[in-house]
Amino acid sequence: MEVVGVLGLIVVVLASGFFWVWDFLERMKSQEQAGLLGSESRTLLVIAHPDDEAMFFAPTVLGLTRLRHRVFLLCFSAGNYYNQGEIRKKELLQSCDVLGVPPSSVMIIDNRDFPDDPGVQWDTEQVASVLLQHIEVNGINLVVTFDVGGVSGHSNHVALYAAVRTLHSEGKLPKGCSVLTLQSVNVLRKYISLLDLPFSLLHTSDVLFVLTGKEVAQAKRAMSCHRSQLLWFRRLYVRFSRYMRINSLHFL
Repeated sequence: MEVVGVLGLIVVVLASGFFWVWDFLERMKSQEQAGLLGSESRTLLVIAHPDDEAMFFAPTVLGLTRLRHRVFLLCFSAGNYYNQGEIRKKELLQSCDVLGVPPSSVMIIDNRDFPDDPGVQWDTEQVASVLLQHIEVNGINLVVTFDVGGVSGHSNHVALYAAVRTLHSEGKLPKGCSVLTLQSVNVLRKYISLLDLPFSLLHTSDVLFVLTGKEVAQAKRAMSCHRSQLLWFRRLYVRFSRYMRINSLHFL
């Protein structure tokens, strides 16, 4: 019994230490990010499909809201792969509302140039042209999108990175406009939820967002708006994916 008691005490101490370090580092990180990202910036989140904003970027959206950014969202397809485009557009608006992004700040592109199809390669120049137009019209000074791995490897996600990378490398972005890309991680890290936090803290990233318990519940409510997509494996994703709790990002 004494051994059990000692082990229990050790677990409590380690858990308390873990969460104290987490809280301390997050407070430090928030101060650093406020300096890196500025406050009250105009940020454009660029996604490929309705539900990307909740499945992958909820920590970023909620973290930017903490920093008083005005967040705009540009979705390059209606998610019509299974002929559910109209339903999914409504679900996206509902999800964005939960995340604090009003309908007036959401733009959904629904045309044949950008089909929701992993087997179709979107034209980089076309994507870049549409993206640049939205950046200029809305006075955007921070763009957030996928990295070269696209988190899931989906070709539509990767196409967004290619377009942003092209605009950045060719110097076509407006002066003062920065780009943040969401770090893709391996499958093991992707599905260990909050246990990925030590790895996220140890690996170098420019910006790290970690949600509080209240914010995790908010992210889950946003994802629950995508009722047409909540198949059993996505329910498991919501429970176990680190992207519902943690986002690490890099500047281009």
